[in-house]
Amino acid sequence: MIETRKAISEKAVLIGLITQHQDEKQSEEYLDELEFLTLTAGGVAVKRFVQKLEKPNPKTFLGTGKLDDVKAYIETHNIGTAIFDDELSPAQLRNIERILDCKILDRTNLILDIFANRAQTSSAKAQVELAQYEYLLPRLTRMWTHLDKQKGGIGMRGPGETEIETDRRIIRDKITLLKKKLVAIDKQMAVQRKNRGKMVRVALVGYTNVGKSTLMNVVSKSEVFAENKLFATLDTTVRKVVIKNIPFLMTDTVGFIRKLPTQLVESFKSTLDEVREADLLLHVVDISHPNFEDHIASVNKILGEIDSVDKPTVMVFNKIDAYTHQTIDEDDLITEKTKAHYTLEDWKKTWMNDLQKESIFISALNKGNLEEFKETVYKEVRKIHIQRFPYNDFLYQEYTE
Repeated sequence: MIETRKAISEKAVLIGLITQHQDEKQSEEYLDELEFLTLTAGGVAVKRFVQKLEKPNPKTFLGTGKLDDVKAYIETHNIGTAIFDDELSPAQLRNIERILDCKILDRTNLILDIFANRAQTSSAKAQVELAQYEYLLPRLTRMWTHLDKQKGGIGMRGPGETEIETDRRIIRDKITLLKKKLVAIDKQMAVQRKNRGKMVRVALVGYTNVGKSTLMNVVSKSEVFAENKLFATLDTTVRKVVIKNIPFLMTDTVGFIRKLPTQLVESFKSTLDEVREADLLLHVVDISHPNFEDHIASVNKILGEIDSVDKPTVMVFNKIDAYTHQTIDEDDLITEKTKAHYTLEDWKKTWMNDLQKESIFISALNKGNLEEFKETVYKEVRKIHIQRFPYNDFLYQEYTE
C-alpha cells in the first residue's frame, strides 16, 4: 500500500529546455507551472536553469557544460533536489544522478507524488499506485540506490520507500493485482452510474486549479474540497442539482495539465469515464491566467483522447474578478495593442464569438453572473432532458411561460 505523509519543505532547482518544439516563452510558462507543482508538493524552487538545444541530450538531458553549472550551484547552496520539466529516460536519470549526486525528479514523478499525497479514496489510491509502479518498473535499478541515499521528501511518497528489496517480478505482480482491483472498481462505478437512472449528467472539466470545485460548491450547495493548489481534487464527486424544475447530476472531475503523464491518463480511466458518459460538459477556464488559451488546447487534446471533444459543451470563463489587463494611453500612438491589453469585452469579440458552443463569464468565488450561468446550464440541460422525456415538454413550456 502506498504510504503518504506531509512533504517537508525542501529547496530545489528547476531545469528546462528551449528546443525547436518549445520556444523561450513556452519554456518559461512550463517552468512557471513546474514551480507551482513544486510548491504544491511541499518544496520551494530557488533557481532555474534553462538551456537552448535542438533536442534533449539523450544521455544527460542538458549539455555537459550546463550540467556542470547546475552541479556547482547545488553544491554551493546545499540544494538537495533537481527537478526536470520533462520525463527523463532511465539512462538519463542514472547519468544525471551520478553527476549531480542529489535527488533527481522529473515532471512525471513530481505529478505522481502530488497525486499520491492527494488521493483519499480506495479508488484514487489504487489508480495512483498503479501509475507509480508503471513509472517505477523501468527505473528500478536506479531507484534502489537512489532510495538508499535519500530519506523522504518530495518524490519519495509511494512504492519502494520501505521495500528496498522489491524486484521486478514483485512489481509486475503488484501491477497485475492493481489492474484487477481497478477492473472491479470500474464495474462498481459503472453500476453506480447505471443506478443513477436516466437523469442528465453534467461533468465539470478543465485545467487544474481553474475553480471547478468552487463552482461545484456554489451550484450544488455542497462542501467539495477546494483550495488554490494544483490537483486539489482527485476523487470524482457527484451531486444532484436542481435548476428551476429540472434535476440533473453534476460531476466534479480531476483537473488536466500539460504534459499529463500517460500512466495517469490510463490509470484514471474510471474517473475519465464520468466525462465519457456525461451528456453535457462544462469546460471551466481560468480567464485570469495569462496562458488560458493553451490550457483550453490541453484540455481539448485530452478530451479528444477519450472521445469526448465533440460532446455538447458550455465554455465557462471563470475568475473574472481576478482578470487584469494592461492599458494603453489614448495619446499613445506607438504601442501596439496585444492580447495583454484586451478587456473582457475585447475577448468576447475574438474567436470566442465564433465558438459553436455557449459561453458564459463568471466568478464562482464571488458568485458573479451566477444567475446567467444557471440560466445557460438550464437551457442546455433542458434540450437534452426533453429529448429523453418528451412527454414532459408541456410542463417545461408551462413553467417557463
